Amino acid sequence: MTMIFDTAQRPVQEKPDVRLDAPFLGASSLIILKPRLRGIVRPLAASVARAGFTANQVTFASLAGSLVVGGVLCVNADNTALFALLALWLPIKTMCAALDGTLAVEFGQRSRLGGILNEVGDILSDIALFAPLAFVQPFPANSIVFLITLIVFTELAGIIGPLFGSERRLEGPLGKVDRSIILLILGVAIAILGDLPASANALLPVLYGGLILTIWNRLRFAIADERKAPL
Repeated sequence: MTMIFDTAQRPVQEKPDVRLDAPFLGASSLIILKPRLRGIVRPLAASVARAGFTANQVTFASLAGSLVVGGVLCVNADNTALFALLALWLPIKTMCAALDGTLAVEFGQRSRLGGILNEVGDILSDIALFAPLAFVQPFPANSIVFLITLIVFTELAGIIGPLFGSERRLEGPLGKVDRSIILLILGVAIAILGDLPASANALLPVLYGGLILTIWNRLRFAIADERKAPL
């Protein structure tokens, strides 16, 4: 800490440079798993690229799959065994996300349209896949609507990062992979148990808190990012 003296000889303490150099404060599963997922799907991405498929087509396929699964579950929510579809689809959706990202970054398929499709697709997929919970006991429908609203704001907070001269923010604790893991577990539980016990309602405030913390983390990391462009 340096000391600066003004003309009146009064010591003035220089403010320290505040840095967010504790990445674990915003850790998410995606930050940890992304390099590993890219490594796993790289050979598949090469085959897909040779076959003439594009990152945007993978994004569309992933979105279409999520819309179909979410629609089937909403229409047939009484058939709780169908919620096992979440355990089948969510890992595929996660691999598709890694695949389209690998195609875009490592195979020269990055584009503005692709970026928009990817962001919009993620938001619409989350809406489609979380919406069926509104038809499952004991979750009140308005509580699930609020949950989905927070999820949308979480992804918007990530998109805002570049506006501050930062990169796309992926901080957690409830990033998209973390939410997929939670939804997968819920899907399996619903498929096995049918309607969940009343105590499952206690999960909602935890999810609310995690999403609000995620929004806060993404915004503050974006603002504090050293690489931000000068205003």
